[in-house]
Amino acid sequence: MKKRNVFLSITLLLTMALATACGSGGGNTASTPASDTASNSGAESSGGSGAAANDPQQLVIATGGTGGTYYPLGGGMAEQISKNAGVTATAQATGASAENLRLLRDQQADIAFTQSDIAEYGNKGINMFQQDGALDFKAMGTLYNETIQIVVSANSNINTVTDLKGKRVSVGAPGSGTEINAQQILEAYGLTFDDVQVQRLSFADSAKAIQDGQLDAAFQTAGAPTAAITELAATTGVKVIPIDKDKIDAIIAKYPYYVEETIPGNTYTTVKDDITTVAVKAMLVVRSDLSDDLVYKITKAIYENTDKLGHAKAKDIKIENALSGVSLPVHPGAEKFFTEKGVKK
Repeated sequence: MKKRNVFLSITLLLTMALATACGSGGGNTASTPASDTASNSGAESSGGSGAAANDPQQLVIATGGTGGTYYPLGGGMAEQISKNAGVTATAQATGASAENLRLLRDQQADIAFTQSDIAEYGNKGINMFQQDGALDFKAMGTLYNETIQIVVSANSNINTVTDLKGKRVSVGAPGSGTEINAQQILEAYGLTFDDVQVQRLSFADSAKAIQDGQLDAAFQTAGAPTAAITELAATTGVKVIPIDKDKIDAIIAKYPYYVEETIPGNTYTTVKDDITTVAVKAMLVVRSDLSDDLVYKITKAIYENTDKLGHAKAKDIKIENALSGVSLPVHPGAEKFFTEKGVKK
């Protein structure tokens, strides 16, 4: 009898222990899938208040074509974010401004380069965003002036915007900010896309087409010097077509996000004189749903390390000017960083 009682007691204890183990381990494992575990660890790694479980584990920075300024500069930013913000980032080549805003909407990118004018269109759902409607994103900060550069080969007989009539002209990638800039500048001279043989090529493809004699001119909106133009100047040689002063005034009067800009002589090896033109602002925008904490760290990583971004244009990125000309709502995480630095919108 004693042996039987001992056996029953041991059996009961083992049954209770097994039930306890199944209840604690198995139940919790079933309610916490691997994806949730990854999200939680990502939120913990971002630290501080405002961290969100749905912050991505790897950030994608939507840039532009490989021959422009966005792509190499974005690569430098990705490196500094990866080193200083506690999250991995990569730069992705894209069709630039307009496409980038749609990538944010579709959560295929987290940070994006865009022109200030295109950001305005996207925020309001106008021009190339009429079918999309107003898009939801927030400003991080501005970077530098993006110069509208009209490029032809050095031996071209095109010397003014008017001379573009009837010529083969690239107006940038489809849906890009460059395309709208080209349209507005031609408009100031009484021209439309119907007056030129429009091609829609990336910066790099435009430069190659000019070099091969398959294209007469190309609009390129990017920080000067622009890699594709620098390379073309070193091979074929280039001219940059100026915009007349009265036309600059008319463009700015109608589209106030433009500013007058001068490309200094010798920016490109075959362009010795200063060139008058117009520019818009390059800026960074982010997904609205990124946590304040993450965006704070991203903003800090970029704007405190501009000397390490590896591109000549980075010298024009100043913390004190980062909110100048920003008409969009600023992400609270970026706003916190700039407030700490004494910068206000």
